[in-house]
Amino acid sequence: MKLTTMTQVTIDGVMQGNGAASDDRSNGFERGGWARGKGDDETRTFITQTYQRAEAFLFGRRTYELFAGSWGSIDQMRAHPIGVALNEAPKYVASTTLTAPRWEDTTVLHRGDLAAAISELKAKPGGELQVHGSGALTRWLLENDLVDEMTLIVIPVILGQGARLFPETGPDLALDLVESRVDSKGVTIQVCRPAGRPQYAPTA
Repeated sequence: MKLTTMTQVTIDGVMQGNGAASDDRSNGFERGGWARGKGDDETRTFITQTYQRAEAFLFGRRTYELFAGSWGSIDQMRAHPIGVALNEAPKYVASTTLTAPRWEDTTVLHRGDLAAAISELKAKPGGELQVHGSGALTRWLLENDLVDEMTLIVIPVILGQGARLFPETGPDLALDLVESRVDSKGVTIQVCRPAGRPQYAPTA
């Protein structure tokens, strides 16, 4: 399976609390729901079709619990095509603390052997092992060279607060652009593949 990530971010890189299913208001964050209603019909269709082609889903603990309490529990959301895709596919959670997952067809992957477990999943035949949200997990996957492709959906807003996808300091990564488009509401979709370390100009 190909491991892919999809993340909604603001212009200033914030990913926290983007919408109803992922409205994380922890650590004093007050500006949630910034992605709701953004994007045109084509973008919403793109997002839905991405979920529908997943062979399985991989989550961090916090995103898993937010999704389990929304896509996994609310009848109206379970009936949505995204909810159907999530509820029908196997789900994996990277966590050292989750012991009794409440969403059906969930397997907990413990952090101790996480890289080996994810490599085993990727070795299985099939389409995509998708990661949605799950910022800490996405960063860890990138650092361990486990991401094959990442989709960034950039919403034209600056929040000025909230957890960012990439921290102020961290490992560097070059990306090859596979696909890019801007919708009629200014939302940008960028599909990239990790391409090793960036090249830097020599110092004088």
